[in-house]
Amino acid sequence: MIIIHAQFQVKPEKVSEFLEEISVLVSASREESGNVSYELMKSTETDHAYTMVELWEGQEAVQSHNTSTHFQAFVEKAPQYLAAPLNARIFAGEEVKR
Repeated sequence: MIIIHAQFQVKPEKVSEFLEEISVLVSASREESGNVSYELMKSTETDHAYTMVELWEGQEAVQSHNTSTHFQAFVEKAPQYLAAPLNARIFAGEEVKR
């Protein structure tokens, strides 16, 4: 399983536009083959900070997502919303069964 945390620091005046644009990305990404979960989280500690928490079945699913039309469209528009460069961290993990 691949886990991605993509952190966004959004310009205060662009929050509404960012949320509108990213909602399209979230909906389309959740429909992709190999997607386990795709959730946008809002920081409770830092104003205008969001983290996309993504879970994918494997690297092939991530690669497919990264080349998808909806992802590429968001990447193209994202700089206009961001106050700082996107910070993405990628982890390899396995589900712990209890």
